Amino acid sequence: MESRVAIVRTSPATVLDDVHRVMNLAGYASALPRDRETALKINISWHFFYPASSTTPWQLDGVIRAMKRDGYDPAKIHGCHNRTVVIDARLGERENKQVPVVEAHGLRNVHLYEPGVEWINVREAVGDVADRFLVLNQVYPGGFMIPKEFLGTNILHLPTVKTHVFTTTTGAMKNAFGGLLNERRHWTHPVIHETLVDLLRIQKHIHSGLFAVMDGTFAGDGPGPRCMTPHVKNVLLASSDMVAIDAVAAKLMGFDPLRDLKFVRLAHEAGLGCGDPREIRIVGDGEAAAENWHFAGPFKKMTFASRMQHKIYWGPLKRPIEWSLKTFLAPWAYIASVLYHDFFWYPAHRARVDQALASPWGRLFQSWEKLAIPPDDLAAPGWPAVLDAGPGGAAPKAAHFKRAWAILGECIREAPEWGPRRR
Repeated sequence: MESRVAIVRTSPATVLDDVHRVMNLAGYASALPRDRETALKINISWHFFYPASSTTPWQLDGVIRAMKRDGYDPAKIHGCHNRTVVIDARLGERENKQVPVVEAHGLRNVHLYEPGVEWINVREAVGDVADRFLVLNQVYPGGFMIPKEFLGTNILHLPTVKTHVFTTTTGAMKNAFGGLLNERRHWTHPVIHETLVDLLRIQKHIHSGLFAVMDGTFAGDGPGPRCMTPHVKNVLLASSDMVAIDAVAAKLMGFDPLRDLKFVRLAHEAGLGCGDPREIRIVGDGEAAAENWHFAGPFKKMTFASRMQHKIYWGPLKRPIEWSLKTFLAPWAYIASVLYHDFFWYPAHRARVDQALASPWGRLFQSWEKLAIPPDDLAAPGWPAVLDAGPGGAAPKAAHFKRAWAILGECIREAPEWGPRRR
């Protein structure tokens, strides 16, 4: 089948119409059967608001409105979140203003790690497809668990355009990482590229439909998915080919997807999608797709944390330290991450957040509740009055550190090696 990626330019005044347009240009109705449940796989790469890091409220709202507009039953659509050992998804969905969107539309909001969600062994779900895994059988010799409710459902990924310290860029393929792997997913970091290919193979087997809408209103460059420099880029992408959309996004950022992104090349060679931009049909705004943003990437100005991660997973610290991440000692790494990112890096770079909040998209984010559009107004094109909204700023430092202490406490209590979530 033809690999097609849609791209459109957008603005706060037209973003709802633009999300609808980009989804239809990419043929989402053919990819997602209307009679099946659709999980909107929301991305939270940081529990605090940081531009380009997590699913935006206008991205989520636009997708829900587009599906309602095109006859999808809201009762068959739900928000979907995973948990990680260093990210508080409950805080993240509030701080990134995703909760008001889901609640306004009356959708279910599923947190996969909370009571009531059944998990089953991957071999029970995919059978002998597991024999074709590149690495997961070696990483998890006893198998691993995946959410049972994923079987036979549509999945619609909601990533953002950004770089990543492990995979160079991250997008639709990596958005499945948290949902399909348990809290010991860090065991796969040394073979992360192969892992993403295995996860895509699983998705193609268990889901009734796959689609992605990628937000590039803000795009992140640097040691992502958190410690980035955000740029306003005003684009939206969509595709039913997870490999192709990641390849096109990478090309926009200035990378050669087949050369620079091992996970794209491996998936392309395995026939799981098209990673060669020359073979991908671009629909929508061709001029936008031809841009090159010349991003520096994640490796030129790495943070202390990302340099240490590289040394532990692929460098001189692998032998003396990596073993500890597979034992009861592993929470040392979670604690170190929270201390570095939440207590040091975010407060030290608040100016980047404030600068982004002064942009039109930042003003829309800050004024989200005040500018709310009724959920049944499916004809609204966007938020033309957003420029009248005053710029705000990041949360006061005292409030930030109060939340950071709470996150650190939760990280310690809920560590899967120590706490009640042990699987």
